[in-house]
Amino acid sequence: MAANGTLNVGIFGIGLDTYWPQFKGLKERLEGYQQQVSKQIAAFGDVELVDAGLVDNPERSRAIGSLFRRQQVDVIFLYISTYALSSTVLPVIQETGVPVIVLNIQPVPAIDYDAFNTLGDRGTMTGEWLAHCQACCVPEIASVFNRAGIEYHLVTGYLGEERTREELAGWLEAARVVKTMRTNRLGVMGHYYAGMLDVYTDITRQISAFGGHVDLIEIDELAELRSSVTEEETATKIAEFRSVFEVSPECDGQELDRAARTSVALDKLATHHQLGSLAYYYEGARSSAHENIVTSVIAGNTLLTGRNIPVAGECEIKNAQAMKIMDSFDAGGSFSEFYAMDFNDDILMLGHDGPAHLAIAEGPVGLVPLPVYHGKPGKGLSIQMSVKHGPVTLLSVCEGPNGVYMIVAEGESVPGPVLHIGNTNSRYRFSLPPREFIERWSRLGPSHHCAIGVGHLASRIAKLGALTGVPVTRVC
Repeated sequence: MAANGTLNVGIFGIGLDTYWPQFKGLKERLEGYQQQVSKQIAAFGDVELVDAGLVDNPERSRAIGSLFRRQQVDVIFLYISTYALSSTVLPVIQETGVPVIVLNIQPVPAIDYDAFNTLGDRGTMTGEWLAHCQACCVPEIASVFNRAGIEYHLVTGYLGEERTREELAGWLEAARVVKTMRTNRLGVMGHYYAGMLDVYTDITRQISAFGGHVDLIEIDELAELRSSVTEEETATKIAEFRSVFEVSPECDGQELDRAARTSVALDKLATHHQLGSLAYYYEGARSSAHENIVTSVIAGNTLLTGRNIPVAGECEIKNAQAMKIMDSFDAGGSFSEFYAMDFNDDILMLGHDGPAHLAIAEGPVGLVPLPVYHGKPGKGLSIQMSVKHGPVTLLSVCEGPNGVYMIVAEGESVPGPVLHIGNTNSRYRFSLPPREFIERWSRLGPSHHCAIGVGHLASRIAKLGALTGVPVTRVC
């Protein structure tokens, strides 16, 4: 069994045992092609490969299915080496019940027809053709899977092709994110921001769609942890603030101390509950201990987010899911909402108050004081940051009448003036004009929050949706 965090990948090739005595060397040649595919998969890292070799009859198929089940593989790659009977495929997949990626990968882009036709012997020529006829049984396998109600995915190409390599990488990354979400522990602390009806969600549906566990956490626990934070722990955390953030001279010592104590307590809370993500919101009575906590969480939650424990404010559970997905793709995933449209520069501005993702910052991440948290009680320290210039992806995990779904858009983070209001905010350009983009995005029914990550990830998120059964709609 793979270690925690490692993707356990099963691979098997298929062929037809009748061919081996008829065509000398064919089996060994096909096994060599499969080994090339296996090496490509293993090279992506954090992969434990269970290579079952070539399956060429139904009896061996059943044995391989049992092997994959015992090894608890997360995903199966089925390599078509030549024509093979569908009866050698179905038992493996029925036995395991995990996602299967069918690899229709030829050894070369095209047969060398001139060399082929000069071989002379038609038996030799037939053997040579069989080494290139991977596409022959793709319809057969698809037909059987369709009739058996088995979900499957196809990769078509040839060995050594960059597009094929990218497709393999994309499916592996998506499978790894599926596993991360399936084992993720999402903490929910506090309650929704009252009246944000779009933010409210059905936790059971979230778990049904992505797996994982939701841990409902009392803010009293955080308060108790904070009350025991020592002066030494506080000083160490302030030093961390100064090393990670560009701390504004306007931040007074009392506010730094207050945020540092809360940050230490948040670290302990995350460790105790083994959190992989967190959604929170609370207000507390005026001047209460709880209000003191929730008005000092932003710096600590930003550090957690930078350590791959994304934190979503306003108790936006759906967006905590989106942020975790983006973070698991190593793309960041900063909490955002639409701030403004700039029709002069043809851009949209997005940002949010609260925590940010350190790994995707353009330049230094500022820690600044806010005299008031707009729409929320109190005052305290906040984060000022822009997302790294270059390709970005917006992701929203949504909920509608038919369940959970995702919407995604690719664009660019572009330089230009931003609002220095102690929030994260950046300028984004899409292939659609601002007015068309916001209308298309909004009509799909997301909440007003989304997660922003670096890089163009729409194809990988589509693969994630395919593996989980969560529908994905791409805006641009």
